[in-house]
Amino acid sequence: MSDDPASKTEEPTGRRLGDARQKGQVAQSREISNLVMLSAMLIVLMMVGPLMSRDLVGVLRRFVELPHQMHVDDGNFHTLIVDLTSQLAGLLLLPLLLLMIAGAAPGLLQHGWLWTTHPLKPNFERINPLKGIGRLFSVRSLTELGKGLIKIAIVGLVSMMLLSPIFHFAEQYITADLAQLLPSMLALTVKLLSGVIGVMIVVAGADYAYQRYEMMKSLRMTKQELKDEFKQMEGDPVIKQHLRKIRAQRSKQRMMQAVPTATVVVTNPTHFACALKYEQPMNAPVLVAKGTDILAHRIIDTARKNFIPVVENPPLARTLYASVELDEEIPQEHYKAVAEVIGYVMRMKKRAVH
Repeated sequence: MSDDPASKTEEPTGRRLGDARQKGQVAQSREISNLVMLSAMLIVLMMVGPLMSRDLVGVLRRFVELPHQMHVDDGNFHTLIVDLTSQLAGLLLLPLLLLMIAGAAPGLLQHGWLWTTHPLKPNFERINPLKGIGRLFSVRSLTELGKGLIKIAIVGLVSMMLLSPIFHFAEQYITADLAQLLPSMLALTVKLLSGVIGVMIVVAGADYAYQRYEMMKSLRMTKQELKDEFKQMEGDPVIKQHLRKIRAQRSKQRMMQAVPTATVVVTNPTHFACALKYEQPMNAPVLVAKGTDILAHRIIDTARKNFIPVVENPPLARTLYASVELDEEIPQEHYKAVAEVIGYVMRMKKRAVH
């Protein structure tokens, strides 16, 4: 039943999402990675591109314009290659370093810092030919193929629109001076990357939303799985303590809401407070609120704000607090003491009316 996708109708809980994250199962879009890398390339070209093009002109000029003056015997050729490699490495070191840093950015942007070795564990299903064929022709693979084709078509169309103005004089680049060619190619590359990035922003946003939807769909739970997880969580001491705390807070809130309905509040006078309610045709008064110290002060203050009589009777207040639970009737052995207090309150109300 739990393997039937139709039965998985419940959204994944926080615990299930946390377990999936520990296993490396998070929403991840390749299009965001492509977008970040393209953006990094654009930033690098705009920051260091002009300087790089100038330096590259100096490095490559002798290979393009003066190749006949180069001696390529055994000793000179080795020196030439080492010299060229070191110069190119110096020029490309900073851009490559920035691109390496950008390579780690997509993961941090999508799911924050995540370190897990679970995907490295042996899984023989990955080398099962039948499973591989099933994944190759699955709905997900066909969907990814369709998305890829659509993306290539859109990016290709935008690129054609950006490059079409230069097609009629592209042959001029063949005879152009190297000092003019590289800056011109740099400007053209920046223009092309800017257009492609504009398209990729939309594509990456849509793809991430789709990947997150697919992940959440794969983690959905059945009603039985939800009940089982709740039972497991209830068995956790930390969860139990948290639930007890929540229940105590809610009970305290309900208790304070009941104070304005009380008939009288019996106090110690400050360390204990017990709120009693008695109305016809109740068999006996009911304890609707009780507390000590700070909570007792809150009960007394609430009672006075709502014009509930507050009567000092230390022995009765301590006895009621210790022997009567909330919403319970007063035991018979306390009837006489409580009746005296309530009778006193009733008499005071009658005098106030007259």
